[in-house]
Amino acid sequence: MCPALRYSAKEVKRAPSKAGSSQTEPVRKMKLPIFIADAFTVTAFHGNPAAVCLLESILQEDAHQQIAREMNLSETAFIRKLQPTDSFSQSSCFGLRWFTPVSEVPLCGHATMASAAVLFHKIKNVNSTLTFVTLSGELKARRAEDGIVLDFPLYPTFPQDFHEVKDLIKAAIGDTTVQDIQYSPDTRKLLVRLSDSYDRSFLESLKVNTEPLPGIEKTGKVKGLILTVKGESGGQTTPYDFYSRYFAPWVGVPEDPVTGSAHTVLSSYWSQQLGKKEMRAFQCSCRGGELDISLRPDGRVDMKGGAAVVLEGMLTA
Repeated sequence: MCPALRYSAKEVKRAPSKAGSSQTEPVRKMKLPIFIADAFTVTAFHGNPAAVCLLESILQEDAHQQIAREMNLSETAFIRKLQPTDSFSQSSCFGLRWFTPVSEVPLCGHATMASAAVLFHKIKNVNSTLTFVTLSGELKARRAEDGIVLDFPLYPTFPQDFHEVKDLIKAAIGDTTVQDIQYSPDTRKLLVRLSDSYDRSFLESLKVNTEPLPGIEKTGKVKGLILTVKGESGGQTTPYDFYSRYFAPWVGVPEDPVTGSAHTVLSSYWSQQLGKKEMRAFQCSCRGGELDISLRPDGRVDMKGGAAVVLEGMLTA
């Protein structure tokens, strides 16, 4: 456990202004180290890109969203020291938050992977395991010989009445045949399993209409749509246990390239369907990304993948 668990939702506030300051006083520019890393891939320009900012201290609250909007990626991660004496290269525990271009989210896998990759590979953090204090509790990332392993929650799914979501599904995928519909109340993700008659190529080429979805589902129950199909075994291509695509227009992300948080739900569902604890998954976006999944005895899930840091610099604002 981290020595100082000071990060919580209550901490979300504006940084106080200095006593005696006036509106005419020049605004002090901030300079933040910033990186972009492609997660769940070992090849640049594949997987899911996330921006990663390193914060020495609490950032003015609205600056998080402004920076995320400026980066215009599905997620921008902010890593913060929990104590003034902490070091990005020596400490093992940090605060972590994630922002889409339009809002903060409670959980993001690929931006956590990107954050760990920056600390391990660019900052040369000396620890084998990092702990991130987040709105979803403590999340761990550890070094592996061939990647980074994320220790994440595992979220169960429950059968969803088709009639309650038929308009949403019809608008998204038209007359595509659906085999199963599940819902994850913990993540507010709707999982739609397409017919086993469909394969990876069908899922990859499927035209999904996300624009009308926030107008159809306005209750707040659904914040993400997962489409998934059963994998294929053997053959000349790499076998995967299941394939997926993920859409979150409710938070400003029409389609996410590779989504760790979606796999906290997919892992639970497909483990039950396939009777397996160890699985390989592929997210079929145009960039594509793969994950090695292992369900743990403690009810959590390990997700292993690679990451490639493709940009580093200084953000000045």
